[in-house]
Amino acid sequence: MRLKVICLVITVLSGLSACSTTEKSPARPPAVQNQPQTQVPEVLDAQGLLNKARSKQGASRIQLLYSARENAIKEQNWPVLEQACLALEKNETVDYVQNKLYIALARTEQNNYSTALNILKTLNERLSLSEHQAWHQYLMGRIYASQGMPKKALTYYFKAADISFNDKVEVASLNDEIWQALQQLSSYALERFDKGSVIQRGWIKLAKYQQIYIGSGIQLHQALNNWQRRFVNHPATYILPKKVQNTVSLAPYEAKRIAVLLPQSGNSKRLGSALKNGFLAAVDHSDLNEVIFIDEQLSVEDIERQLSTQTFDFIIGPLLKDNIEKVAVSSVIQSTPTLHLNNSDSPAYAQQQYFFALNPEHEVDQAMVHFLSQQYQKPMLLAPDTLSGLRLVNHFNQEWQKYSLIEPEVGLYTDSKDMAKVVANLLEVDASKSRIKAVKSLFRKEVESETRSRMDIDVIYILGDAIETRLLKPYLDVNVSTFAKRIPLYASSRSYSKRMDLTDKGDLEGLYFTEQPWMLNKSIDKFNLRAQYDALWPEQADIEQRLFAMAFDAVQLIPELKQLAKVPGKTFTGLTGHLSVKDGNVVERRLEWAQYQKKQIKLVQLNEQKPTPLFMQNHNRFQESLRD
Repeated sequence: MRLKVICLVITVLSGLSACSTTEKSPARPPAVQNQPQTQVPEVLDAQGLLNKARSKQGASRIQLLYSARENAIKEQNWPVLEQACLALEKNETVDYVQNKLYIALARTEQNNYSTALNILKTLNERLSLSEHQAWHQYLMGRIYASQGMPKKALTYYFKAADISFNDKVEVASLNDEIWQALQQLSSYALERFDKGSVIQRGWIKLAKYQQIYIGSGIQLHQALNNWQRRFVNHPATYILPKKVQNTVSLAPYEAKRIAVLLPQSGNSKRLGSALKNGFLAAVDHSDLNEVIFIDEQLSVEDIERQLSTQTFDFIIGPLLKDNIEKVAVSSVIQSTPTLHLNNSDSPAYAQQQYFFALNPEHEVDQAMVHFLSQQYQKPMLLAPDTLSGLRLVNHFNQEWQKYSLIEPEVGLYTDSKDMAKVVANLLEVDASKSRIKAVKSLFRKEVESETRSRMDIDVIYILGDAIETRLLKPYLDVNVSTFAKRIPLYASSRSYSKRMDLTDKGDLEGLYFTEQPWMLNKSIDKFNLRAQYDALWPEQADIEQRLFAMAFDAVQLIPELKQLAKVPGKTFTGLTGHLSVKDGNVVERRLEWAQYQKKQIKLVQLNEQKPTPLFMQNHNRFQESLRD
């Protein structure tokens, strides 16, 4: 919580807290018999007060703990707040609910959401005061918001807001938290929330106006005036000058002259050529007047020298991560809005620095969310035993464990010969064959048999390339029991090759995969670009086609970036996917789902409902039992 508002917690919840009084140190004997000695009052911070309380007993100890608790909130020293509250719990005169809410606050601020949620759950039947009810709902909302679940968070925030407004209860940071959560909703989600109390509808209308008129100063100003006349004394009124008014001046980047940093020499020159083609295609469909290309492999001094020849409105690139780190020291780049074509490992960048990468982790997350939405319990991952394969497997595992106690099964293969063995071992087909052999040895006559595969695997995710996927699919088909339910098969975009798919797609029947819209002809036809591209470069490799789309999107994104960053629920549909800007100015992609059906590729819509974190699942079941 912010320092200037978090202090309000004290006035809201500390009905029993008293002002801090500290004992004076014993006076030393005066140097001169009749000369008075001036004493300097002892001033302690929260930790000092807590330490002093531990050496005291009785009322003096309680008084110091109260002071430590209040100072800890002022200082945002959450560990000390928790320790002071736990020490106060031992005193019967302490307000139990109030003190527990303090502990839940401290643990929420320390990202210990599981135990904070458990505390709040135990208080459900003891919330007699409106102050406690409001803060209970607010903290519940904070926990859901921390997990990227703004819709669920808002259901609690709006309850807290109604109590706060009706009973004149001050809840620090509530309005800021509501506004922040609203910024993460799409226009469709806002429409579904446009109901309920006057307080809730006022917030929703304000958020909708911002999305509709963002960047349009006059229209937004008129809409805000209408809102103020309709929602008099609404708690969101203070947001108008502080938050929404900022969007009046949120004009998009108007780039007329841009510089593009891309590899024009060395091993990555081929990638730079593919990007250049995409940039030139985008220029034909933009308002740009001039584009210059600079080799990102040059030294920082040479790059700055070329950038200094004229003033540029925007910079795109570099592509290679090492070169992004290299040019990070450039004052010219740091002072110019820039869209880097990769991620960066360095967190400290200027506000106008954006990062756009064809990040495979995005589609791994997308697949995992779908698996959880389908309530799959035991996924099996198949990936090459390489650094990139291990990285994606580890990423999936880390994210999966936030939502499930059941660990995924992982199979890593080294080459095509190793694939059959890995699949058979994971599905435990070899064990089944051994059992069949043992039974047959007991009988002289021929015994009819059928191998069985394990039954707990309910989804398989392939992280191999196009060749590996085409080898793996038949192994999976023959190793799953014929009488068992077919296991759904999924793959990443690495499994798809536009060139290979022209002649070989029969073995992939039923396979789902994620892919850029650009690579799926039927999903996008912007400016009839696909036909033109195929006519000019019919033999280009898949990586070059994807980089062409990336470069095209980079130019198209320039006028969209500010609003995408300001309104996280906002998306831009490009050749590389549905694009949004997340924390750290990182462009995130959501790809299309497709499936092989009867030797054709069909676009499909799959469920991608945001999953509930593991520590919240028991709480949700508890809440449902209360409603029943």
